[in-house]
Amino acid sequence: METKMTEGSPLKIILRFMAPLLLGNIFQQFYNMVDTIIVGKYVGAKSLAAVGSTGTIMFLVMGFSLGMTTGFTVLTSQKYGAGDRMAAKGTVANGIILSAIVVLILTVLSRIVMHPLLRLMNTPADIYQDAYSYISVICLGIVATVYYNLFSSFLRAVGNSRIPLYFLILSAFLNIILDLLFIIRFKMGVAGAAWATNVSQGVSAICCLIYIRSHVDVLTPEKGQWRLSRSYTKSQIYIGLPMALQFGITASGTMIMQTAINMFGSVAVAGFTAASKVQNLLTQGMMACGQTMAAYSGQNYGKMDMERVEKGTWDAMKIMTVYSLLAALLAVACLPYMLQLFFSSDISLSELMPWASVYVRECVIFYIPLSMIFIYRNTMQGCGYGMTAMSLGLLEFLARLVTALVSMKLASYPLAAGADPAAWFVAGIASIFLYRRVRRDIQSRLKTATPIEEANP
Repeated sequence: METKMTEGSPLKIILRFMAPLLLGNIFQQFYNMVDTIIVGKYVGAKSLAAVGSTGTIMFLVMGFSLGMTTGFTVLTSQKYGAGDRMAAKGTVANGIILSAIVVLILTVLSRIVMHPLLRLMNTPADIYQDAYSYISVICLGIVATVYYNLFSSFLRAVGNSRIPLYFLILSAFLNIILDLLFIIRFKMGVAGAAWATNVSQGVSAICCLIYIRSHVDVLTPEKGQWRLSRSYTKSQIYIGLPMALQFGITASGTMIMQTAINMFGSVAVAGFTAASKVQNLLTQGMMACGQTMAAYSGQNYGKMDMERVEKGTWDAMKIMTVYSLLAALLAVACLPYMLQLFFSSDISLSELMPWASVYVRECVIFYIPLSMIFIYRNTMQGCGYGMTAMSLGLLEFLARLVTALVSMKLASYPLAAGADPAAWFVAGIASIFLYRRVRRDIQSRLKTATPIEEANP
């Protein structure tokens, strides 16, 4: 089912499109969350800490691929919004071929750098081997992650956010079953959790592909389009590379933050890991809103309707202000209960709670700036201003870097846990000014009837 986001009430369209994305993102979090819960309960707290210690590396690898593939589909959204169905088909073929290249590069590179990276991050010796086992298997499944993200992003580009949700729910339940089978029955430890994630993600990708080929003609390329197009490649890389680098830069900052957290030992890492999983779950609405704005702005920018783009960003901010306040209340209120899910009864939660609560309480204060980052960054990306949006990732990196380095110097856990909030505050404020500059640039070009392709030179 395709949805034209260029007509009707922006507020209603954003809410309707965002709802299945939010549910999908929540189920996506179950991939890692279920891994963490089952590992913590059936393998042990140290194994949980091992899985958690690789979270930032996982975000680096998967985030880079997500940014790149999402960027590949922005052009599809623009062509679809402009009513050029054949061009939209061509961008799909081009994106699939480019994604194969991305998979090859990321898989080989991740295998080469994993040991040095874990050592560089001060991974505690008592969890090092489990950490390596988990993340090395996860990296073997990059192909599944890349193509699920690509196909689901193509569907969202033409206004279909429901079908990826259905397949994601299916694979989330499959992930739970495989986790229990591999970890409890086959005693595969943390590697079993990683294999469960890979297989489940692969099922999602295959289901999306089958659905596209059977039901979405505008996303099914013609035979003669299965080749790299110079113009499409140039535009898709111009949009996708900054988005990928933005994830990479942000992930590099979180890796430095994780390095600081690792200094306080495996108990601190375990508490921080559980708290970050809870927070990631509650902040998925912000990510869903950002994904919505990428599709919304892409279609309306393709139609050259900047006034409607502006109305959409304002409505999105109103939605996310309410969501941020509710998420903050839930995070603080539910943390003690959620923490119990991650550990067996013989683990003392009183030892873990101080580490977890400090991180959550610092973060919730800055949920609104975090929402601003997702809304304005994705809007700019949807309009083809990937390089401008990438600068927000650089600001996040610098804020995390400074905060983490100072925390290591002072041996202060509260300061280390504050690296995320510091990044959100700095980048959130900057996002307002950058979006205003982009808006003025677009309005100036529209007055002179400059073609939209010039935003993607």
